[in-house]
Amino acid sequence: MRIGQGYDAHRFTPGRPLILGGVEIDYPLGMEAHSDGDVLIHALCDALLGAAGLRDIGYHFPDSSAEYKNIDSRHLLTRVMGLLDKEGWMLGNADITVVAQAPKLSPHIESMREHMSEDLRTPLKNINIKATTTEGMGFAGRGEGIACYAVVLLQTVTDQPL
Repeated sequence: MRIGQGYDAHRFTPGRPLILGGVEIDYPLGMEAHSDGDVLIHALCDALLGAAGLRDIGYHFPDSSAEYKNIDSRHLLTRVMGLLDKEGWMLGNADITVVAQAPKLSPHIESMREHMSEDLRTPLKNINIKATTTEGMGFAGRGEGIACYAVVLLQTVTDQPL
């Protein structure tokens, strides 16, 4: 078994959709990013890659590449899962925390979990997503952006699923 952790943060910008966990959320601001700015998936990809010892999301999908301009981050997650497959890893579980003062994310958590369960090819029970605020402190608390932390457990494909 291997454990990995990931972190991502993006600032808000007008004129873009807000996408978290593959879910488009009705909000007047989106994330400033080269891709679609899905901080949840970016943190998750980093956690998965880190657990497998495969560097980080920027190494595999550099923001200097036109190929990844405005790309749906779920495609990046699918590619990360392909890398894990080649190395003989599967997800045991993922625990993800989104840090945002706004918008309210609780109505969207189950949809995010369903998307991540599908993309990670694992039962829904293996995906936990939480949302928290910072009580007005820091960049997220001031409503400047969103951050996300992810922790994953990988196990070899030959292990029994958790």
